Amino acid sequence: MKLKQEKALKEYNSLWREIEMLWHEIAWKAGVSDSAFAILSTILELGEGCLQRDICDMNYISKQTIHSAIKKLEQEGLIVFGQENGRDKRVYLTAEGKIFARERILPYADAENQVFAEMSKEESTELLRLTELYLHRLQEKIEGK
Repeated sequence: MKLKQEKALKEYNSLWREIEMLWHEIAWKAGVSDSAFAILSTILELGEGCLQRDICDMNYISKQTIHSAIKKLEQEGLIVFGQENGRDKRVYLTAEGKIFARERILPYADAENQVFAEMSKEESTELLRLTELYLHRLQEKIEGK
């Protein structure tokens, strides 16, 4: 059985995979896994002491994957946990983690911000609008199955 795809969909899927591969290569250059890169980027974005579940929610990565990657970052001396009331755990960068994030993660986050800032307001709005439209329509089709 062969899956038939429209040319535009093939191009979209190819671009999407290329973007994913680019971020994988960026994480590799930074010396961390994709999950660790996402965690460190999120801590930079949300700030010190963000909740582990916020990292999961923001990145759409499972709790187990994030927990494993956080444990590895903790063993490497880059982050520490702080206990909140109940089961919520806050995540903090160590002094070494702050240096690591500043030198190896922040330059890529800055590059992404620059690219988006260089787009016109109309371009960025259209990119977001069409991506959201695609996502919602795909969710509707999949939920109906």
